Amino acid sequence: MSTKHPIISVTGSSGAGTSTVKKTFDQIFRREGITSVSIEGDAFHRYNRADMRAELERRQADGDHTFSHFSYDANELGELERVFREYSQTGKGRTRTYVHDAEEAKRTGVPPGEFTAWAPFPDDSDLLFYEGLHGSVVNDDVNLAALADLKIGVVPVINLEWIQKIHRDRESRGYSTEAVTETILRRMQAYVHCICPQFSETDINFQRVPVVDTSNPFVARWIPTPDESLVVIRFKNPRGIDFPYLMSMIEGSWMTRANSLVIPGGKMDLAMQLIFTPMVIRLVREAKRA
Repeated sequence: MSTKHPIISVTGSSGAGTSTVKKTFDQIFRREGITSVSIEGDAFHRYNRADMRAELERRQADGDHTFSHFSYDANELGELERVFREYSQTGKGRTRTYVHDAEEAKRTGVPPGEFTAWAPFPDDSDLLFYEGLHGSVVNDDVNLAALADLKIGVVPVINLEWIQKIHRDRESRGYSTEAVTETILRRMQAYVHCICPQFSETDINFQRVPVVDTSNPFVARWIPTPDESLVVIRFKNPRGIDFPYLMSMIEGSWMTRANSLVIPGGKMDLAMQLIFTPMVIRLVREAKRA
């Protein structure tokens, strides 16, 4: 952690909705005049698309059917830790972009499935914002959680997470339901051992819970809407959180535990604005004072 150069880390698995949280933070940064540097977890994958496919084939031939982008060794977590540490100490660092599709390829001039070149962060940023799979990893090799000042988990109940992933990968990436299902199955061991433990490290978790039937996510014809959901917000340390104020501002909200607030799904953006705006302002104010 660094008072002078704060880091915000948003962690969630593929299809969890971390990009939606990023949009909310972008609104906060723009409204409050805060200059942020954003990095994506995909930038720290170890392999480009072709090399990842070859590595998958090699491992499966050796009997390993659990290797995926969720796996620690499929990612340059040491490099990500180095970026976190360098930024926390100096406000500097570097990142790149993993090019997912033709639209990004047109914008970057790099073919889909490849990385752009590493590039330095712009100067004079107020904070670093990370969004991806591994922003709060603690294992024998790295401790990313210790370097982030505000850690947020985005964790829909798993059937909803699968529905969101299946629909996204089918509609925006052209994958079949069968192909996405195979990916989900291959990722399960790493999901349990690499993704889930991070949500015990995060400061605040947002878990969307559908209130419609999602019993078979593999045949769901549409994603439950926000109004068909509740969101459980868990604060690791509730000290200083003004729950009466939040409940007065968020109609239909209530507390289930001393550190947990439940809100209607359609109020998630409002809740994030109310919770994170003062936190971000405080981080930046303390950084400038330091």
